[in-house]
Amino acid sequence: MTVQPKPLTPTRPLGLGLPDYPWDTMAPYKTIAANHPDGPVDLSLGTPVDPTPLIIREALVRSANAPGYPGAHGTASLRETIAFWFARRRNVAHLSPEAIMPTVGSKEIIAWLPFMLGLGPLDVVVRPKIAYPTYDIGAKLCGATVVASDSLEELDPAVLRRVRLVWINSPGNPTGQVRDLASMKSMVGQARELGAVVASDECYAELGWGAWDPEEGGSPVPCVLDPEVAGGSHQGLLSLYSLSKQSNLAGYRAAFVAGDEKIIANLVNTRKHAGMIVPSPIMAAMEAALTSDEHVREQKNTYRRRREILLPALLRAGLKVEHSEAGLYLWATAGQDTWQTVQAMAELGIIVGPGAFYGQAGEGYVRFAITGSDERVAAAAQRLEAANMTAGT
Repeated sequence: MTVQPKPLTPTRPLGLGLPDYPWDTMAPYKTIAANHPDGPVDLSLGTPVDPTPLIIREALVRSANAPGYPGAHGTASLRETIAFWFARRRNVAHLSPEAIMPTVGSKEIIAWLPFMLGLGPLDVVVRPKIAYPTYDIGAKLCGATVVASDSLEELDPAVLRRVRLVWINSPGNPTGQVRDLASMKSMVGQARELGAVVASDECYAELGWGAWDPEEGGSPVPCVLDPEVAGGSHQGLLSLYSLSKQSNLAGYRAAFVAGDEKIIANLVNTRKHAGMIVPSPIMAAMEAALTSDEHVREQKNTYRRRREILLPALLRAGLKVEHSEAGLYLWATAGQDTWQTVQAMAELGIIVGPGAFYGQAGEGYVRFAITGSDERVAAAAQRLEAANMTAGT
């Protein structure tokens, strides 16, 4: 007699219980925008649309014959190149290549860092009040508690005692706000007193505007590993960086993390076990990207041009733009509910990022990306010029 196996009855629901991906809720607004006679202008995501520089593509092709396994720590050549880049572009000299590790984009390290640090249900992760949602997801993956705060001083002592990881995001996504050296130094000092790790997500650092634009007489965006911030030691500090924005490498998933050598060593060991490894051709492409400053300058000028078209159009349409002093976004409000503005923009054929995606403090705001093509950004500006978002508010 053949015995039929009983169907598996799980004792609890399968899966991690994560919330639905927020951007899926934008589908109806995309449909509205698609009906515009001149087509939609999608300014919702910071997705690069310009070509990947030839110098990077050529490096990828030269390294395409890669039959062997790469190392989780990355090649020595890439890590030395990153160390030199930190010295040249981020005012961080003498960074040991051992204290550097490439990652599969910056999102994966943001999502998995709390877990890889060994955090759990008794621990607290602090992230900015208006923040990229993946900081929350990272805490949820390991069962830690998330607290939204821009200053450790405002936290209850009972919460402070449990803080193990503090996220800094400067320049911020979505606000474009930059923390100055003094602000970063203060946060680092407070976190060190608690024994907490400070992880600084700095992937827009080359895209400062105005006071944060060295090409126009401003200061470079500060790095958490800068001596004036770190105080001569990288203990408990991590700097995360991505090449997606400055080099149009979002499709390559090319990023890295650097800082505390002991933490990096532990991350490398975990990633060896888990097979979280950047492919060899991608590492070669990263090396080429980080040795070329000219393509970064050219791409920034492209974004500068688009920003100078879109920003005045938003202001003339009656929106108020706040912060936005760095990065690829304009953080704006029409003085009404977020979804009212999202709806109004969709009716103009413009798709924007809802501020409500970025925490309770983002309610009432929307995010405009300057990553559309020249033609699409100009189209958005023309539509905004004919609109008045202050009407009826």
